[in-house]
Amino acid sequence: MNTRKTGTGKGRTTTGRGSKPTSSRTGKPAPKGAKPKSASKPAAAAEGSSKPHFKPKVRKGDPLPTFNEEDVRLNKYLSNAGVCSRREADVLIQTGVVSVNGEIVTELGYKIKKGDKVQYDGETINAETKRYVLLNKPKGFITTMDDPLGRKTVMGLVINACKERIYPVGRLDRDTTGLLLFTNDGDMAKKLTHPRYEATKIYHVETDKPVQKEHLELLMRGIELEDGRIQADKAEYVTDGKSGREVGIEIHSGKNRIVRRMFEKLGYEVVKLDRVQFASLTKKDLPRGYYRHLTEKEVSFLKMTK
Repeated sequence: MNTRKTGTGKGRTTTGRGSKPTSSRTGKPAPKGAKPKSASKPAAAAEGSSKPHFKPKVRKGDPLPTFNEEDVRLNKYLSNAGVCSRREADVLIQTGVVSVNGEIVTELGYKIKKGDKVQYDGETINAETKRYVLLNKPKGFITTMDDPLGRKTVMGLVINACKERIYPVGRLDRDTTGLLLFTNDGDMAKKLTHPRYEATKIYHVETDKPVQKEHLELLMRGIELEDGRIQADKAEYVTDGKSGREVGIEIHSGKNRIVRRMFEKLGYEVVKLDRVQFASLTKKDLPRGYYRHLTEKEVSFLKMTK
């Protein structure tokens, strides 16, 4: 488990190698030691890019983002619709069971346009491009689609990420920072949050006083909370945490405020909490307040996770 802390300033990761922030105005690498700008001065988002982007909070009356519709490869369209993988789609296309606007298409690399009618084995396919956006959540944002009290929500940080409507997978409380995944892939979200397939999460915890070694062992053996027994997969001191107040903890549970409640049960107050890993995803090259789109390889790995 990697919980080595490499930076404490805002906009820097707390695990792995430090990232190199880009200027929110020019998009070029910022000078050494630079930190991400305020949320009110974002860089332009590039849909589908795996590079990190900084997003602003949404203000009332702001115009909605616009996107150019691009032609989509037929095999990708079938894959996005959940029919099969891209490679399997190529086989289907070559066998002549896929048609576009009533015409059989056997050409690999064929692109369809918006409004085209795609059919597979006589049935019409409707596909919305699946999006997977990873945010390094800053402090002070709540994980909800909107808030009647007017508080800042995480949706304001990813509103320009894509034209599709995406939703957070799980949640982080207002004062917790770190990785939060957004997607419109319902099956993926259900799998990552289902108790049977609960994704591994690693947190960097800072407490108000040194954590006793026997308490780390107790966390791994299990403790009783008001909603049942819970135990950590791993719990250990952070490598460079000389004070004993910094702990790395790995858990599978998705219960609300579970890490804070575990430490509170043992008599500690959590003063800082940062999620540094979610499933197979880490904060590498993703500064605080930025987001990026997952790569195809990352998405495939998440789908294979059991």
